[in-house]
Amino acid sequence: MNIAMWSGPRNLSTALMYSFGARGDCAVVDEPFYAAYLRESGSVHPMGDEILARQESDPDRVAALCAGPAPDGSPVFYQKQMAHHMRPGFDLAWMGRVRNVFLIRHPAHVIASYHVKRQDPTVEDIGAPQLTRLFERAAELEGAAPAVIDSADIRRAPEAALRALCARIGLAFDPAMMNWPAGGHPSDGVWAPHWYGAVHKSTGFVASAETVPQVPAHLVPVLDAALPDYEALRAHAIAVDAHADAD
Repeated sequence: MNIAMWSGPRNLSTALMYSFGARGDCAVVDEPFYAAYLRESGSVHPMGDEILARQESDPDRVAALCAGPAPDGSPVFYQKQMAHHMRPGFDLAWMGRVRNVFLIRHPAHVIASYHVKRQDPTVEDIGAPQLTRLFERAAELEGAAPAVIDSADIRRAPEAALRALCARIGLAFDPAMMNWPAGGHPSDGVWAPHWYGAVHKSTGFVASAETVPQVPAHLVPVLDAALPDYEALRAHAIAVDAHADAD
């Protein structure tokens, strides 16, 4: 099973990659289209030169990797995919050969977190409209709405959310998904030192409720632009029963 987990930045996406990477049957790849996005867009990102030097930048070759078998032969191939990396003109046909899942987060959280690392994000930087377009494309290819999981539900009830997600995509839940070693994963992208400091200190999910933060006044228009996309995808989110009994 190939799983393309689509999200914007700062969406709990790295922790979820570590969760799947802790399974005994799963290989993971970290943001495989990052270099292709940088090459095509010309966008200036932290460690951009290193990313271009060390990662495949031909989008067609990356797509073939994502649609193909896991590099190590594992039966599950999990792909941490960033929606904003999929530039106009990139061929999306490969999405029809993977299981597409959409990880969403309230944009106020995304904006507040992203602004700390890379100031003044636009709505395109946080991937809100791109995520909606990819969701619509996946629905066309699959003939039905693909799975959506809200990071707030994972934070609120980690095991129940992961069990519900696995059930939704037809994958057996593995208790190993609840924990991972501190310090990162061998499959981390070269950009990890800039972006992954907090998650490298973690060893698992900690149940917690989130309060929607205020964003800087000059970024309120970005929040207003992103909210309709979030709310549209949230309507498809997997229902998570925090009181569901474990098997």
